[in-house]
Amino acid sequence: MSGSGIFITFEGVDGSGKSTQQRLLGEFLRERVGELLLTREPGGTPLGERVRELVVASGKLEIAPESELALMFAARAQHLRERILPALQRGAVVLCDRFVDASVAYQGAGRELGEERVWELHRLLCGGVLPDVTFILDVDTQQALARARERIRSSASAESRFEQQGERFFERVAGAYRALAGAHPRRCRLIEVRGTPQETQQEIQQQLLEAFPALQRAVVRGE
Repeated sequence: MSGSGIFITFEGVDGSGKSTQQRLLGEFLRERVGELLLTREPGGTPLGERVRELVVASGKLEIAPESELALMFAARAQHLRERILPALQRGAVVLCDRFVDASVAYQGAGRELGEERVWELHRLLCGGVLPDVTFILDVDTQQALARARERIRSSASAESRFEQQGERFFERVAGAYRALAGAHPRRCRLIEVRGTPQETQQEIQQQLLEAFPALQRAVVRGE
């Protein structure tokens, strides 16, 4: 593809399968587009990965909700300017595991800081940049939380900060994601996770190709 790129994000509560869907879509697109970038938040840059260690990978730190939000945006602003925007300017397809919607859901709703604060910081620090399309994976909250906790136990992962929260926290997060899908129907696509990961991926691919005819042509050339 040429010209400006396409910015695609994946959102959902922990355990929803968003990282798997990002990987599967990356595999689908890798040989079909000129440049593909898979990245994540917090992370994506050396600074972002350090923030991830502070905010996500340490359940022992007592981080105030306001500090958590500030750290997320410090990582996001760096990520945007160092990797995402340059890639999009080169015409790349960018697949990002979480972006600003995650802060709306987790800090705005989950931590009860309010979404207005999140959007204000996003305008100030990130210029209000939004993805072209956001796939929000909607899954039963209890099921997702059980998956997330099992993943931590089976992999000895330290990424347990959010999973330590109670069910009411995740209900607020899930509700915020559904509200985002309702408020931004052109950008946010709510994907109900009911079948296998492959069936979910098929729905994502179908919606993506319908939304971007140029990408459809690129896929046809790649087959």
